[in-house]
Amino acid sequence: MDLADLKSGRLAPDDYARNFGDAHPPLVRSQALIEAERCYYCYAAPCQTACPTGIDIPAFIQRIAQDNLRGAAEAILTANPLGGMCARVCPTEVLCEQACVRNTHEGKPVEIGRLQRHAVEGFFEQPGRPLFQREPATGRRIAVVGAGPAGLAAAHGLARRGHEVALFDAHPKLGGLNEYGLATYKVAGGFAQREIDWLLSIGGITPRLNRRLGRDFTLDDLLGEFDAVFLGLGLAGVNALGIAEPQLPGLRDAVDFIAELRQSRPEAVAVGRRVVVIGGGMTAVDAAVQSKLLGAEQVTMVYRRGPDGLSASIDEQHWAQTHGVTLHCWARPLAVEAQGGVLRGMRFAATRLEAGQLVDTGEQFFLEADLVLRAIGQAYRPEAAGGAIELQGGRIRTDEQFRTSLPRVWAGGDCRFGGRDLTVEAVEHGKRAAESIHAALMNEETAHG
Repeated sequence: MDLADLKSGRLAPDDYARNFGDAHPPLVRSQALIEAERCYYCYAAPCQTACPTGIDIPAFIQRIAQDNLRGAAEAILTANPLGGMCARVCPTEVLCEQACVRNTHEGKPVEIGRLQRHAVEGFFEQPGRPLFQREPATGRRIAVVGAGPAGLAAAHGLARRGHEVALFDAHPKLGGLNEYGLATYKVAGGFAQREIDWLLSIGGITPRLNRRLGRDFTLDDLLGEFDAVFLGLGLAGVNALGIAEPQLPGLRDAVDFIAELRQSRPEAVAVGRRVVVIGGGMTAVDAAVQSKLLGAEQVTMVYRRGPDGLSASIDEQHWAQTHGVTLHCWARPLAVEAQGGVLRGMRFAATRLEAGQLVDTGEQFFLEADLVLRAIGQAYRPEAAGGAIELQGGRIRTDEQFRTSLPRVWAGGDCRFGGRDLTVEAVEHGKRAAESIHAALMNEETAHG
């Protein structure tokens, strides 16, 4: 191998258009009507209970059956203002669809995620009058830091209640994970920004982009200027491999690789002939599959435990395997091997469980690679917000109302301790934090009134 093995433009132009188009085309009207008729419209529906945002699933599906997409979208977006994105990326197979009673009767649930997408995107195509109106202005100003799913949901909920929201983000675009952290084929057609355009249309939300907490302003600055602060900071740190990691062109973080793909034309993104992805989660799958779609000849995902330990869902695992990704379990990174400043591959130690502990078996093996992508999890970086906020398990500790240990500061999303790192759960955090902030500000006003 030489540096020429890490290059862009491996495929013909038509191949890129096909590979990075919509992975799962939306339902057409006739398909949606037929699928909606499969719903039993259960009372106290288990699918609704299983949805982290509590969407009234029977109600929106019934409205689809009645050919009322606006009504269906209203039911969805009232509970989840990012219902379109969640329909595309939620692991519905282990949430609402797993709870569907059709599983018991037929072994095949109603395709709730695809119906939800059909309703929201159909509404976006012909929105008509606004679904939501802002309440009268309160005169209160709130800073939301982080424009990912949690921050966007919080901003929308606060703006609906008449507050003025300043939405800060370190990136040049709003969206956070939705814009920078998901595989291109999951959000084809610029959908993330279409959804954000709708969300901002309510008014009262002022984006402040390219502004990073801890670099361009501090938490104290915000508390001096705003009545309340919501932190939706996500997980900005990437876990290290725990071995020597030399600076090499072919050794990089999977999240950066995915972000580059989202912000570039696929044909401009360099990929190796042989790619190794270290990790077993959704990020690892997204990086591995997209490497294949860019033209890599051989892609291997390596995970330190067995298949049962993978955090990627069964559907994600099948998606990787059907795209030619090899999954190699029971192995941990041992050494990065390079020659003359060029990555040659990775040496791994075989592992096994012994008395509940992961140990090396004594065997080693080598995987040739000209691109190695790290995808072994991300971590919260506390230095941005400062040391005044109490942490738990390396993330921000909050109470049930999403209040942190610091007065007038709330937090939610992946940076908050105790979550499942799901987009839909981050939306629920932002939604509930907005309710909590509003209640606190109104109670304070009543007390002073």
